[in-house]
Amino acid sequence: MEMDRHGHAMSGTGDEAARHYERALDALLFFRGEVADEAQAMAAAAPRSAMAQVFGAYLGLLGTEEKEAAAARKSFSAFLGAVDLAGLSPRERMHAAAADAWLDGDMFRAGEILGELSCEHPRDALALAVGHQIDFFSGDAQRLRDRIGGALTSWDADDPHFGPLLGMYAFGLEESGHYSHAEETGLRAVERHPRDVWGIHAVVHTYEMRGRFADGIRYMDARTADWADGNFLSVHNSWHYALYALESGSIERVLAVYDNTLHNESSHAIAMELLDASALLWRLLLAGVDVGPRWATLADAWAGREDGAYYAFNDVHAVMAYAGAGRIADAEQLVKDRELWLARTDPAVSNQAMTREIGLPVCQALIAHRREQYTRVVELLAPIRYRLNFFGGSHAQRDAIQRTLVEAAIRSGRHDDLARTLLSERISLRPICPYNWQARARLADRLGDPGQAVAARTRAEQQAAAGAAALG
Repeated sequence: MEMDRHGHAMSGTGDEAARHYERALDALLFFRGEVADEAQAMAAAAPRSAMAQVFGAYLGLLGTEEKEAAAARKSFSAFLGAVDLAGLSPRERMHAAAADAWLDGDMFRAGEILGELSCEHPRDALALAVGHQIDFFSGDAQRLRDRIGGALTSWDADDPHFGPLLGMYAFGLEESGHYSHAEETGLRAVERHPRDVWGIHAVVHTYEMRGRFADGIRYMDARTADWADGNFLSVHNSWHYALYALESGSIERVLAVYDNTLHNESSHAIAMELLDASALLWRLLLAGVDVGPRWATLADAWAGREDGAYYAFNDVHAVMAYAGAGRIADAEQLVKDRELWLARTDPAVSNQAMTREIGLPVCQALIAHRREQYTRVVELLAPIRYRLNFFGGSHAQRDAIQRTLVEAAIRSGRHDDLARTLLSERISLRPICPYNWQARARLADRLGDPGQAVAARTRAEQQAAAGAAALG
């Protein structure tokens, strides 16, 4: 029986398929495009290999693309119907159970199974990497941190995969609020592998969350050759760069990043890239920036996908695009479709609860905001503001929704106490953030406190100037 590099049995897998597995795993850990080709080559070399079939199933799921998941479901079901599971190793059966659960829509159960697997086999890099992404998709910061942390001491620091595990751990640390430790760990990961784009991504998050956007700009500029192309994360990391530019007040630079990288005529209509485009334009909308025809083009891209109910986080960003483009009827139709879907869907499907509890209220709030129904926005978002993580994404990604609540509270003219509280929370947590101080100035204007308004605007201008200097 073939073994992987860490001594895990791979049933029905010969030497050639095993080589393709190792290359596919390396590509997965470093977000390289050849992962699909290597996984397909493994399956072609050993079609009855459990790990080949499991790997293919995971790839069909990790992109949060409904159609890819459906194709993976069909292929994996055929495999399960033809294989004797009793002949697989216990580890392989756990992988098969995790893939099967996720393909059936129970992402939470898949994450639990992979967690159990990692406890028994802490050197299974595939289980750790896939479980890590599930924790990200479900917004579970503690598991995002501890799934990797619980396995790290079982690894030799000289192992080639130890570096990307550090990058994953750094992201989990950052999402859990351990910013300094996360930065240190992420830098260690990138020192080992300069093109570890997930590690770079983790470091970038630590700067974002602490308002160190000037440092973030310098860090990303110094490493452009390592993250800007040749990987699946280049668009997302460009989105982070655009956030730094936005805090620095450079709208021209923000739009240049959008046009050159986030969305243009050469872009593929991939959900994970479209949602970055939506999230950036929505922040510009909140700031009162006219982005011209960009909303319309982006809304067309979302509409062309004809998505069903698959992942609530994607739905929210589609609604952002429709609302931003003024296509309120399309946004409302998506909401109606999801309401009908909820009525007929098994509660065991993870996206059912994610849609019901978070996705739909957020979608409705975005529509209400576009209609300038700010009190309605507050009614929808205030009760769930501490649970937004439940439908996935990072703190940085979900901040577009948090800012929507802040803006609605200020603009409604009826929620001054809430607006003050929200801004106090934000400023206390992240005192270096021009947006926070600008919003505080606008609230002070509304409340007739010119002294506080001037002081807040001065703080915002000083902080933005630091970032502008880094942009050059």
